[in-house]
Amino acid sequence: MEDILASIKKVIAEEKELRAAAPPPLAVGVDDGDDADDVLELDDPVVAAAPEKVRVPVDLGPPLTSEEAVGSSRQALAELQEVAAAAPPPPQVNAFETMVREMIRPMMKEWLDAHLSDIVDDHVRREIGRITGTPLN
Repeated sequence: MEDILASIKKVIAEEKELRAAAPPPLAVGVDDGDDADDVLELDDPVVAAAPEKVRVPVDLGPPLTSEEAVGSSRQALAELQEVAAAAPPPPQVNAFETMVREMIRPMMKEWLDAHLSDIVDDHVRREIGRITGTPLN
């Protein structure tokens, strides 16, 4: 839980840094020194340039949320992080309890296979009778 909250905060901080440091948008293109292939034919495949060769700033546009919404979200996430940090650790596994559960599991399955459909059918009939006002046999 704490890792998720930390990653959300990191993404928010990175977006804020990008917005603050973003220069004006530039034209997209790669200058590889070869002007012979400057015209793109429609039947030529488009090949993406390697990321290390092309550094195109991203125009993020106006923020999607107001500062008030961002602030309240941060506050709620901080509260959630505090609660998650203060939560008691999960209970220790009891070996005896685990063993008993594994021993009972086949018996429970057998009993449920034999009786569950009758129990559900009986409850459905009672509920239909209650709703309609006429008991079903």
